[in-house]
Amino acid sequence: MLDNFESKPLSGMLKDAGQRLVYKLINPIITLFMRLGITPNMITTIGLLLNVLVAVVLLYGAEYGERGDMSYIGWAGALVLFAGLFDMMDGRLARLGNLSSKFGALYDSALDRYSELFMFMGIVYYLTAHDYFFSSVFAFIAMIGSIMVSYVRARAEGLGVDCGVGLMQRPERILIIGVSAILCGVFSYLIGPFKIDLFGMINFETISIFTFPLAILAIMANQTALKRLTHSKKELERLEVSKKKARQEIKKSNSFDKKKPVSIGIQGR
Repeated sequence: MLDNFESKPLSGMLKDAGQRLVYKLINPIITLFMRLGITPNMITTIGLLLNVLVAVVLLYGAEYGERGDMSYIGWAGALVLFAGLFDMMDGRLARLGNLSSKFGALYDSALDRYSELFMFMGIVYYLTAHDYFFSSVFAFIAMIGSIMVSYVRARAEGLGVDCGVGLMQRPERILIIGVSAILCGVFSYLIGPFKIDLFGMINFETISIFTFPLAILAIMANQTALKRLTHSKKELERLEVSKKKARQEIKKSNSFDKKKPVSIGIQGR
C-alpha cells in the first residue's frame, strides 16, 4: 500500500480522489437511470447535444453580445462542466448496469470528438468575432492538441500499446475550460471589465481569466500528444524486439529438432 502511494504521482492521486468523489455524487443518478431503462448511448448523445448548446451560446454571444460582456463565456463554461458529468455518467452506467459493448465504446469515443469540436468551434468563433485574434489562435491550437491526444491513444491501443500517459486528458481539459470560463463570467459580473498593462507589452484583461488557461491547455495538450507518441514508439520497439527474440527462439528450437539423431529400434521375433 505504501509502495503504491509513493510511486503514484500527486496528480494521479488527486485525479483518483476527485473521480471517487464525483462517482459518489452521481451513483444515485446512475441507479435512477438503470431503473428508467436509460442506456449509456442515450447519455452520450445528451452530452453531445449539450456541447452543441455550448457552441450555440458562444455563437450567439459572438453575433449579438458586446465585447466586454463575458456572461456568454460564463454560461458556456457552466454547460461545459454539466456536459462533462454526462461524459462520466455514460461509462459509469455501462459498468454498473452491465451494459458495456464494443459499439458503445466506439460510439462514446466518436461523439466525444464531435463534442470537443463543437465546443472549440464556438470558442474560436467567439474570440475571433470579438477581435481576440491571438487568443483564437491558441484556442485553435488547443483544439488540435485535444484531438491528437485522443487520436494517438486510440491508434496506439489499436496496435496493442497501452497509451494512457500524459497529464492533459479529456477530464482535465473539460475542467480547465469549464472552470476558467465560469470564473471569467463571475469576475466580469462582480467587478466589471478591467485591463492591466503588464511590463508595457501584455494586456491582462477580463477575458484573460479564460484565455490564459486556454493557452496553457494548448501547450500542454500538444505536449501530452507528443509524449504519447514517443511512449508508443518505445513500446512498439520493445514489442518488436520481443517478437524477434521469440521468432529466434522458435527457429533455434526447430533447428535443434532437425539435428537431433533419430534412433531406430530393430524389433526381433
